[in-house]
Amino acid sequence: MADVVGYLGLGSNIGDRRGNLQAAIDLLPAYGVAVVASSSTYDTDPVGEVLDQDDFLNACIRVTTALEPDALLDACKAVERDLGRQLEGAIRHGPRPIDVDVLLLGDVEYRSDRLTLPHAQASSRRFVLVPLLELDLDLTLPDGTVLRDVLAALPTDEGVRAAGPPLSVPSG
Repeated sequence: MADVVGYLGLGSNIGDRRGNLQAAIDLLPAYGVAVVASSSTYDTDPVGEVLDQDDFLNACIRVTTALEPDALLDACKAVERDLGRQLEGAIRHGPRPIDVDVLLLGDVEYRSDRLTLPHAQASSRRFVLVPLLELDLDLTLPDGTVLRDVLAALPTDEGVRAAGPPLSVPSG
């Protein structure tokens, strides 16, 4: 596979949240994923099955990679393990030092037992769409769905608050 532009979502709500996001960016190149841009960071309310936990710090990053979808997921999971995330016995949607999600990979539509592209939250969660659209306001899904239109149609009660500047990305 030739290098393809993709987007990853980063999140943390344990420990040095910004430091955890930055550490993920710093580790990704060792796994064949070049980070080319970062959104600002956002404090976000927990969503999903566990609402009684600390707020998350979220960001999205633009990457390039030659990895196939499942191999890119493997790289993301390796970074999570490197940064102390325990998947065995973990509570789904529970507290975590790092979460690295594959959101989009070029115009690839893909489904396996482990991964669906585009990621379901790429079009259903403000905490994904706000930083994602900061990287590319004209971003669309492979089926042509315009993500800024999706964001405009979402309820505004999901807490997403600007928290800080973009994370550092390696220079070319």
